[in-house]
Amino acid sequence: MQNMNLFEQFFYYFNQNGSYVLSQFIRHFLISAYGVLFAAIIGIPLGIFIAKHKKLARWIISIANVIQTVPSLAMLSILMLGLGLGVNTVIVTVFLYSLLPIISNTYTGMIQVDQNVLDVGKGMGMTKFQRLYMIEIPLSVSVIMAGIRNALVVAIGITAIGSFVGAGGLGDIIIRGTNATNGTAIILVGALPTALMAVAVDWLLGIIERKLDPASKVSKS
Repeated sequence: MQNMNLFEQFFYYFNQNGSYVLSQFIRHFLISAYGVLFAAIIGIPLGIFIAKHKKLARWIISIANVIQTVPSLAMLSILMLGLGLGVNTVIVTVFLYSLLPIISNTYTGMIQVDQNVLDVGKGMGMTKFQRLYMIEIPLSVSVIMAGIRNALVVAIGITAIGSFVGAGGLGDIIIRGTNATNGTAIILVGALPTALMAVAVDWLLGIIERKLDPASKVSKS
């Protein structure tokens, strides 16, 4: 491998370790997805709640902002003290960093719903819960999806450093490359799929976001 150029080294490593790279790719994506999923389960209801109780909005979003300012490696180290090494530490880290975009986008989407539309629903005899799931959530779902999209793209980058706490993923391959004598090709084997994953996720969720946008449905009709 030492006598090969970078291009040849890249494909040689990929050819010899393809199944390992694929397993780490899947592991990397699942860690990111689980963290964002848990953040969505907490963050979306919380965003809806603070949209109804605006006095709490500034405090909740400020707390999420403070979490966001902590460097990811420092966050991993802090959580490692309580959770130990492994996947759970990275999932919790991703969860914490995903809260801000999901909460803030849910809040923004909810408060942007036209009050006149809500008044019409109220005039039709809808309860608060009916207005929520039949009017407010459908009209704000594209904004909420934008928050999830941003959170997942960021999560993929955070998961790459999760290998420092033994979580696996494509970061493991990158670390192997940094420890190797001529490891540039190995670093690329880990880094390129990570970048492609982020681009693909951003693209796919962007399509879903546009399809969920009420404006796009109106224009088609």
